[in-house]
Order: sequence, then structure tokens, then C-alpha cells
Amino acid sequence: MVNYVSPGGYTIEKDISEYTPSINTSIVGVVGFAGKGPVNKATLITSQNNLVTTFGEPNEDITGQGLEGSLEILEQTNSLYFVRAASDSAADASATMALGTCPAVVVSGDTAYRQGYGASLGPEIAFRIQVYDNANVAQFTDNSGAGKNFYVPANTAGSQGEAIRKVIGGGLDADKVGVFFDGGVGSFTTGLGLSGAIVGSFAGSGASLGVSAYTDNTYTTGLSALRLVNPASGATDYGISGNYASAVRSYGSTITSTGAANSAAYKIESLHPGAGYNGGVKTDGTTSGNSITVTNLGSQNFNIAVNQDGTTNELFKTSFVGSGSFIEDVINTGETNTTSDTIKGNLVKNGTDATAAKLTDFTGKLGTLMGTTDFTVSFDWLDPVPSTEDGTGTPDSITRTTIDGGRFNKLIAAAATSLAGGTNGDSSDTTTSLIGTAATDPKTGMQALDDPTINIGIALVPGIQDQDVQNNLITLAETTQNFLTLVSPPVAVGTVQDAIDWSNGKSSSTGGSRTSAINSSYAAIYWPWVKVFSVFDGKDRWIDPAVYGARQMAFTDAVADSWFAPAGYRRGRLTKPTEVEVKLNQGDRDSLYSGGNVVNPIVSFPQQGITIFGQRTTQRSPSALDRINVRRLMIYIRKVILAATQRFVFEPNDEFTWAQIEGVLNPFLDDIRRRRGITEFRVVCDETVNTPLRIDRNELWTKVLVKPTKTAEILIFEINLTNQSAQLGSL
Repeated sequence: MVNYVSPGGYTIEKDISEYTPSINTSIVGVVGFAGKGPVNKATLITSQNNLVTTFGEPNEDITGQGLEGSLEILEQTNSLYFVRAASDSAADASATMALGTCPAVVVSGDTAYRQGYGASLGPEIAFRIQVYDNANVAQFTDNSGAGKNFYVPANTAGSQGEAIRKVIGGGLDADKVGVFFDGGVGSFTTGLGLSGAIVGSFAGSGASLGVSAYTDNTYTTGLSALRLVNPASGATDYGISGNYASAVRSYGSTITSTGAANSAAYKIESLHPGAGYNGGVKTDGTTSGNSITVTNLGSQNFNIAVNQDGTTNELFKTSFVGSGSFIEDVINTGETNTTSDTIKGNLVKNGTDATAAKLTDFTGKLGTLMGTTDFTVSFDWLDPVPSTEDGTGTPDSITRTTIDGGRFNKLIAAAATSLAGGTNGDSSDTTTSLIGTAATDPKTGMQALDDPTINIGIALVPGIQDQDVQNNLITLAETTQNFLTLVSPPVAVGTVQDAIDWSNGKSSSTGGSRTSAINSSYAAIYWPWVKVFSVFDGKDRWIDPAVYGARQMAFTDAVADSWFAPAGYRRGRLTKPTEVEVKLNQGDRDSLYSGGNVVNPIVSFPQQGITIFGQRTTQRSPSALDRINVRRLMIYIRKVILAATQRFVFEPNDEFTWAQIEGVLNPFLDDIRRRRGITEFRVVCDETVNTPLRIDRNELWTKVLVKPTKTAEILIFEINLTNQSAQLGSL
């Protein structure tokens, strides 16, 4: 404390308002398989829609009932952690999108040529452009179908080519034609001094671009405005030599460029493995799963649409051009720092990952990455001097093809392409994948539930009756002391005796044999299975009864407290199930619930309906912890005490700290007493428990004694008959 030495007024603030925090007792942990979503991660789910969106719809092809069980439980709680297990057989769904080169003509205007040929025609030059998609469909329908016209005013720049560049950069129809261009003269390829490139929007084989020069409706004789440059190499007078070169530059011509396919491609994969990403058609004709649609935009841009069940769910505008806008930076290549919630992408060549060869500089040719491509430009030109080959002066055609690396590359437009090949990882070694391991970071399988930050109070693996899976979950509950495990015998286990034998480790039933008895206050068994209508496939399905044990615990917490029994007509009545697998009479219930047996029966009563009619843990020795309400009470008390007293670590170990601890815990326990959880309690934190030896070992001990409230499970009413002379008031 500060020692004040000068006169004055001072204030000191001390916070002595400690109280115990509130902890949600209805957080359920479910481990199971799914068709999509993150694997080996405890994922918070807050609604049924959230579950289906993240992990997909349930179906009978998925092992176990993790999704079905979670949907039922989420009707009573909004806090559920789902851990999706998957074996090494899990695989991503994928689709390979073709990559192609756009047709292009590079314009290098030269005023001298134009002035030398046809200067009397006037200073203005105009382009006529027509773009064809991969199906050879013309994209411009104006000007009587001839194409799209663009004017280049004279004397608007230092050269005719600069004027052309400005028009190309600002006046083209962005959805059909554009420029792969982002700078001034020379920026296209250093040292070539190119003015601009006219590039068709569609990529790949079949796409083409036609460029002509004209004045009004008459072709000019000044093709210098369209002086040819090879878009792949940058060489001028592309594919032409001698007299042909002079003629093409000098007289009206149409230049046609054709796109090409590349050997590289872009492989789009689901962000996580699973068959739920596979695109397909349901029996009712609706679309399911994911598909990818690629649509062309002008210039280097294109859209990638990620479709979910036939509807666009995500849309990314991207390109292969420029640092930071490369497709790999827009759609992630893994699960870290993801942009898409559904897909990841990798550049591939001949099926091999080529992501390391990112194309961050569009001015370079793709070369070996894309492989060699046939890049073709054809010319229709008017021969000014009749030759022996053509004495009529009619247009001749010349075609030149070069093999070079593609330059103007983008994904080829494609309709919805379904992802395919995804597998869930639930068809082999399911036991190992469900159990997981705590030795890895992050933990896998059910070990992901061992996380104090998620605070689960109930855990189960619905639809899985493998004893190794169940035993490991029970062991995890005992080790962490954080939750109660719910299990059940397999469906169609047989008679009441078969269910009892199963719980006692004497069962060899198919699909759920058990050779060891379950004996733990951290576990509870429910039986028989119940029939519920599934809205996802329109069928009645048998549901693991442990699901309804968890559901009714959440319901109990909502209408009462976790230390009330989740059973009986008030808190154990099931409204959704329509039938029980085995109808139990009084003798059946007695056998399941007494004589050392620990199965909680689910009973179909004629008038009251289907009801959970038991709340035993599987602890065989008689104590307060052989009841679910007491075990849940103790889990709650332990969590609150630990959370409330962490602040006292490193405080002085003396009577002042002892008194503070008692001051925090006494109101908490008194509140539980008033809410009928305990009948009496006492907190002891003084010198009787903090002996000198314990203090020397830096230990602070507190003894908490509680008398849990017992439930009235057996109601006995003694009815006495008396004669008429009896004095009832004295009895």
C-alpha cells in the first residue's frame, strides 16, 4: 500500500464484491460422423439450421446417429458441441476447372503508316470488334450484327497507338472484351513499347476475336492502327514477312485471333472431406451438394460461384493477374485463414500440384507451367496488286500459327460443375477415429471434448454401441470430471434379459457385444430404442434412447435445475417418439432398475405416453452418486467452485483469505439449498484444515460438506381402516 506523507485527500478503490459465476449445465457434447464440416474439432452449434448448414443433413448412409441425435437435442438447448470424426479414408470432393488462353490482338498504332496510306480519308480511325464465345456465338448484335464500333480521335496523344490504348482502356464492353493492361505505354511487356491489347472475354479453344478497321461503313486503307503483334511473344508483324507484311499493314483487313486450351488447370476441392459436398440430384428431383460455376467478366476477371443445393452460396471475383489478386490468395489453399467456407483451390499441371508457381506477374508468359499452346491468328486482306495466283483483287486469307506459352489466361467459362469423389471417412476403422487421440495437437475424436473452455456437462456418441468407444468416453468423463456419459444397448438387442446382460458385460449381440460391465457414476444407460419420424427422408427411424436422455436433461435444466431428476411424468415425458422397441411392464422395470442392475427404462404408458422412468447412474455400490441428479449436482458444484476460486491463487495463505473463500462459497451453496438441490451444507476454511505442514507446502485447503436432496422414486401410501369408535386425531 502507498504511504501518504503530505496533507491532502486521497481515494482508494478496493473490489470486495466477489461472487460465484453462472455456468450453463445444458451444454451437450456429441461425437459422430457427418457428410461435411470440420473434422476433429469441437464445433459450437446453436440451432438446428446451424447444424445442417455446417455438417449437412442426416441420412442412413452415414454411420451412427450423431446428426439425428444432435437435431433432437437442439430442440431443448442452444448450446451443443459437435465433434465430427473421420478415418484416414475420408476424401475431399473436387472438380477440375479448365484453364485457357483468351484470343487477343495487340495494337501498336503508327501514325506514319497511316499518313502514308490514305491520309485523304480523314484523321479519324475506328475499330470494329466481334467476340465469339466457346460455342462460336457472336456476342455483339448491334451495327446490323457486324460488331461493336470504337472511335479513335486523331491528335489526342503523342502517337496514334497511345490514343488507341486510351480508347481500349475506357470504352469497351467489359462483359465481352477488355484489356489485360494496367499501366502506360510499355507496361504490357517491358521494352516492347506496346500500346494495348484487345482481348476477348472468353478463354479456351473455340473462343475467337475479330478486329477490323473502318471509317463509317467503309474499311480504311490504314491498318497501321491494327499493326499486328504476337500476344504470346511480343514480336511485331506477327506471322507475316515480306510483301505480305507490307500489305497487311497498308490495306483493309480483318484480324481473327483464336483462343487455346492450356495443360494447366485449377483443381477446386471441398474445404473438408465428405460425401455431403458431392453434387447430385435427390429422388425428388432437387439438387444437392456443391457445384462450381465459372462466368467470364471483361479483361482478366472471372467469377467463381460456389453453389449449395443449386443456389449460389458464395461468389468470388478474381483473376490470375497482379500481386494480391491471384486466385490462390482469394480462395484459400487450406483450412487456415480461409476465405471460403466451402472450397479451397490448387493450381495443377497434369494432375500434379503446381501452386508454388503462382502467377503473380501477368506480364510473364506461363511457359512450362501452362505448356505449349497453339496460338492462331488469321488475316483476311485485300491484295492491292493482282498476282498470278489471284487476278481479281478479291480478299485473300492467310493463317499463321505459332506454338508458344499462353499469355492472357483465365478459367474457361463453365456451367455448374458438381464436386465429386468426397467420402465421409466412416466406412473403415470407425472405432479408432471416434476414440481419437489426446497425444496430437489438436486432439482428435472424442478427445476434443477434453477442453475446459467448452464446458460440456453431457456427452454421447449416438447410434454407436461399440464397447471400446463407450468405455473410452466414460473414462474421459471420469478423468475430466466434467460431464456425464450417456450410452445404450444396440438396437434389437433382444429381451429385457438381453439388455441387462449387455449392461453387465455378458452380451455377444451383433453390432454391440459387451464383455465388460459398465460401473461408473459418470455414466447412465437408457433402453429401449424409440421410433421417431424423420423429416429429412420421410421415414420412421429407430433413434438411440441416449439421445432422449440428453434431451430431457436439457429440458429439466430449462424448467427446473440440473439437480432435479430428468425422469417421470413432469420432466421425463417424450412427446416426439411414437413407439418403443420393447414394451415394458412393472416386472420388466423392476428387473432393469434393481438387484444391482442399472438400466433406465423408457416406458410406454397407456395414458401418459412414452416416458423415461429411471435416473440411475451405472455405479453399482449404493451411495448418493448412484443417481443422475446427484452426479449432475456435483459436476455443477465442482465447476463453479473452481471457476470462483481461481482468483485466490497466490494470495496470502492466512485467515483473511480463508474468510474470503468462505464468503464466496457460502452464498453459492445457500442458493442451491434454497433451490432444493441440497438440504444442508458447511464450508470449512480455517486452521483446522490448513495445518502448518500444509501451509509450509503452499497448500490452501477448504472442506465443503453437502447433503444432496434425494429424489422420491418410490411413493408408499399406508392406508389404515379403523372402526367407528377410533379417535383419528390421536393416531
